[in-house]
Amino acid sequence: MWDLVRPNISRYVQDGKIWMDPINGNQIELCPWLRKDPKREQYSCDIYYDRPEDCRVYPANVKDMINDECEMLEAQDLADLNKVQKTLGEIIEASNS
Repeated sequence: MWDLVRPNISRYVQDGKIWMDPINGNQIELCPWLRKDPKREQYSCDIYYDRPEDCRVYPANVKDMINDECEMLEAQDLADLNKVQKTLGEIIEASNS
């Protein structure tokens, strides 16, 4: 679908793998669509409504974020993992409705 409606996203997909460098074909370490808002110290997704299924269901829990070294998990979040897990649950619930 991206080939037709979002070629700017499609160029980062190669052989069924997402976030591949369109120039050299290597896996990109950080999502190319993730942007940090310096004013709010938060991340946002530039392709939120067109994001792939993997992004729609990830992360399921904070442990996954820590294990995957998720760039959206910030140092201050580690001080209260229960609070972060609760907030994550609220975000997931809101995005599924």
